[in-house]
Amino acid sequence: MRVLMIGSGGVGDAAARIAAERGFFERWVVADYDVTRAERTVAAVAGRHPGEARFVSAQVDASSAEAVTALAREHGATHVFNAVDPKFNMPIFTGAKAAGADYLDMAMSLSQRHPEQPYEKVGVMLGDEQFAVAGEWEADGRLALVGIGVEPGLSDVFARYAADHLFSEIDELGTRDGANLVVHDDDGNEVFAPSFSMWTTIEECLNPPVVWERDRGWFTTAPFSEPEVFDFPEGIGPVECVNVEHEEVLLMPRWVDAGRVTFKYGLGDEFITILKVLNTLGLDRTEPITVKGVQVSPRDVVAAALPDPATIGPRMTGKTCAGLFVTGTGKDGQPRRTYLYHVVDNAETMAAYDAQCVVWQTAVNPVVALELLARGTWKGAGVLGPEAFDAVPFLDLLAAPKPEGYGSPWGIDER
Repeated sequence: MRVLMIGSGGVGDAAARIAAERGFFERWVVADYDVTRAERTVAAVAGRHPGEARFVSAQVDASSAEAVTALAREHGATHVFNAVDPKFNMPIFTGAKAAGADYLDMAMSLSQRHPEQPYEKVGVMLGDEQFAVAGEWEADGRLALVGIGVEPGLSDVFARYAADHLFSEIDELGTRDGANLVVHDDDGNEVFAPSFSMWTTIEECLNPPVVWERDRGWFTTAPFSEPEVFDFPEGIGPVECVNVEHEEVLLMPRWVDAGRVTFKYGLGDEFITILKVLNTLGLDRTEPITVKGVQVSPRDVVAAALPDPATIGPRMTGKTCAGLFVTGTGKDGQPRRTYLYHVVDNAETMAAYDAQCVVWQTAVNPVVALELLARGTWKGAGVLGPEAFDAVPFLDLLAAPKPEGYGSPWGIDER
């Protein structure tokens, strides 16, 4: 396997550090628009693994399908791994196909609101552009494995596992994401510093959330709707979660039978207030505006003004939890309420990988998936979500102690 990874931000950098411990690939190209970032990632890998020569750096314009195709062909890439903001999904997705490579991403093509009833009806949904050409990928015998981060990704694997092994009937698949992470400045004061891409966070949190119900199909609600307090395990505790637009709701119903599918994120009052202010001021807009003769996107400015999520790990404490709350009827015919989850401690990922826990938790899952594809354990053609594959090999490999596995156990909490 020869991997072309596009993007060496927080997640891409962490993915390279994780992959360096594995032997399933012969080449890993780290490509970025800013080649110095790619070079830093390659140097960091070499510094932690003396003699490691499988990683090389390259420059690429992720907005150009032709550039992606050319780079993939230059390096003989068998798999193009998209580790940049989803606004670049379609050029990378298209470029990979033209190069005859398989494709993986952690977030799907962007949505567009319904023009008349944005908080009731769906418009263009997440992933619609990619699913529209699924037949072409299948005809070519190529695989586009979409939404294989942590959420979407691991939560979708949990959905497949729950359907196959825990439940005879599922009432709701409810992804619930929360954390108790805190970031401090140099003086020890708590500061606002998102642990993930602010550009992507604005996109998913201010768009109309999508819900799926068996009798209604997909529909939308207002941002931050249906607040609930969810009790997260391993010391994180209760966190208020709200509806957010996310790929799980668009993926899970395609492969898993359930009465309802939702995604709720534990944002917190401060973060919700900031997002609302950005929206009120128009600073969430992506369309360029002219400032003193220069064209700039307000959202790009906001993202650039905040700390790079890849750099905040040393000043962050706490844990992050991603998981899926499943309700319905168990295999024994009795009512069942089960939370399948994955908790990662920032202190542990910083010590082992020099990567903060949110980006590490996102990055580990596509690396596990790539290893399963390299082994031939997972195989397929077309545009497929994680639910289309057997969950057990993935969960076993993720949890197994090193060096056999990735040493990152997951849990089941019966409620």
